Amino acid sequence: MAMRTRLTWLQEKCLQNYFGEKRFCLLYKASVQKFCKQDLFWKCWDNGPTMVVLYSENCVVGAYLQEGFQKREMSITLFALQETEVSACLIGPYLPALLFYDRQAFDCIPCFYIVLDEKNVTISSEICEKLGLPPECSPMDILDCETFRCEEFLDEKKRRDIAVIQNNLLQTLRTYKPYGDLVPQARILLLGPTGAGKSSFVNSVKSVFRGSITHQALVGCDVNGVSDKFRTYPVTYGSDGFPLPFVLCDSMGLSQKAGLHVDDIDFILKGHIPDRYQFNSMKPITSNHPNYIHDSLLKDKIHCVVFVFDINSVEQLSYGLVTKIKRIRRTLIRCGVLHVALLTHADSLDLITKGDLIDIYSCKPLKLKLEAVHRDFGFAFSDILVVSNYVSEWHLDPVKDRLILLALRQILNTANDFLEDLPLDNQVTERTYSQVLRKNKKQENSSYSNN
Repeated sequence: MAMRTRLTWLQEKCLQNYFGEKRFCLLYKASVQKFCKQDLFWKCWDNGPTMVVLYSENCVVGAYLQEGFQKREMSITLFALQETEVSACLIGPYLPALLFYDRQAFDCIPCFYIVLDEKNVTISSEICEKLGLPPECSPMDILDCETFRCEEFLDEKKRRDIAVIQNNLLQTLRTYKPYGDLVPQARILLLGPTGAGKSSFVNSVKSVFRGSITHQALVGCDVNGVSDKFRTYPVTYGSDGFPLPFVLCDSMGLSQKAGLHVDDIDFILKGHIPDRYQFNSMKPITSNHPNYIHDSLLKDKIHCVVFVFDINSVEQLSYGLVTKIKRIRRTLIRCGVLHVALLTHADSLDLITKGDLIDIYSCKPLKLKLEAVHRDFGFAFSDILVVSNYVSEWHLDPVKDRLILLALRQILNTANDFLEDLPLDNQVTERTYSQVLRKNKKQENSSYSNN
């Protein structure tokens, strides 16, 4: 009979968070392997950090052994889990085996002991009080007893696996080329509510490729946002600054009554707005602006739009702002501009642990968020990406890097889909123009070398 824990996903996450983001590996289950302490010891002895979990009709209680079952005394953490609240207290030092009543030696921990073959646990009134349990619950009948090895989420093997994936992603993105060499760089426009994390995503992407944390794009907590200019951020690889063939375009945040003017979005898409243009939320740019780009080419236009949302507040956006974003989406669809959604701050979702970021799309809280974005804005599930930006960190994290690179790969694939879908006449014209640009650049470099 296969062993499956009785812990619900929510219960498991509560315990994982409480005991330091551990991964639980089920070693013993009494209802499958008999209610016998000798069997439990045989399965669980000397397995490192170990957790014993007892299930009653009304709550979950247990013991956490930081050093596992060993023949020496140690402190033991007793805990009770009621709904999503964990309460705990420390006892000992005791021999871990004394958690289970020994009939031959009449030995046990007096304040907390399990009689496994009789399927009950006795808890002193003092411990009941500390754990927030009613005194009359002891002795408590138990339905099952499970024991887990508590492992680090990122052991050495998993770190190596993530490093391999990360290097493969970096190599893929380093060698990325815009479809058909139509443009020298794919241009990605970031749109979204004020404070959603657009500028932080720019910094995060640049940090991953640079190999160290950078804060080139200004970020902050102002309610009106910090970005009030149109900024284009090229991305370079490594300390030598090797330029990559894509550009991230940051913009002023969207809001219901102020923020980025909707008419300005059309000018950005068509490549008319220059870098560092100062937005005016009350008045869009006009062709009379001194830096207005009149004869924009495909290389100046936007090839993919990314709608950035804070995963924690995406469901609390005002009706007016949601309507505004949906209207922008309809405009993009009408113009044939492909776009995706990007949810930031995934690591701050309730009960999400660092280990969950490795397989974030399978986590229940995230699935609920994806369903909300799909329902409220109409994005296909495959077009909703998830990242955890660098906000306050000083060092890179391989798990965050992996999410950022996966999202960027999908964004660049979407940009290529847009370029590939262009009418053939446009493709031929732009390819010819790009070839002329490359030829002129080579001649300039050759002339410079000769001089």
